[in-house]
Amino acid sequence: MTALIICEGLAKLSEMVEQWLVDLMASYNAESLAKKEQYSAQVHMRGHLFEELVWWALQALPDEILVGLDVDSKSANRLDVESKFRSFSHRRNLFQGQGYIINEARIVNRGDSYSVHHLPEEWTDGLFSGDRGSRAGRFTHWLHTHPNAPAIPSNADADAAQETNGIDMILGLRFSPEGPLPWFDDVEGQRRTMGDAAKVVNKAGKKRRSFFARNSLPVLGVAPSGHKIHELQLIAFHKSGVGINVVLVDEEGHPIKS
Repeated sequence: MTALIICEGLAKLSEMVEQWLVDLMASYNAESLAKKEQYSAQVHMRGHLFEELVWWALQALPDEILVGLDVDSKSANRLDVESKFRSFSHRRNLFQGQGYIINEARIVNRGDSYSVHHLPEEWTDGLFSGDRGSRAGRFTHWLHTHPNAPAIPSNADADAAQETNGIDMILGLRFSPEGPLPWFDDVEGQRRTMGDAAKVVNKAGKKRRSFFARNSLPVLGVAPSGHKIHELQLIAFHKSGVGINVVLVDEEGHPIKS
């Protein structure tokens, strides 16, 4: 059985995001804009919250983590930003919370890849009642991590998404020291890699399997945990199977730029 955990003891960061991560988010937003026609809808997330997700993921190693994500009625997307990132195939009312910025996150579960999925509501009801009020464990969106593996949904991920009223997200991280989690790359699917340097690494593909090749990877940044981060991937999808475009925004709701 997996263990339910609360995020007490994990670092709570300020709204100041490290510059190397700001640059990655800016690059990611530029790609989100350039490829907007590939998506049926969009979701906006606070940049400082995304940084917290990265740190939490590394602090929980070697486990994956499942994170409940929420919005509130006071954090609507900026209409000018929505219009800029809207595709011609845009679908309204596709999912719960559409049109509002993700601004809250709580770690709900941690474990291996077979166990970190959605939990029955009766397991989480009341778990966060102290700081979430009547919403208790009913989160709008969900995110789980893939340590040293691409952010590509498995069959189990797709099945779990059927229980989500909002959307599901996957955060993939490539880091060192690897510990018991060497980079796993043998997964087919479309990827959203953050940063140009990491994309060059991806093009090398299976040629970068040797010890010396792995240790010559570019370092995008260093986490508070001491891990060197070589690659970050982030995707979002709806239970119908369509991809959701992610836009990382600042406190005013504008897309993060370098």
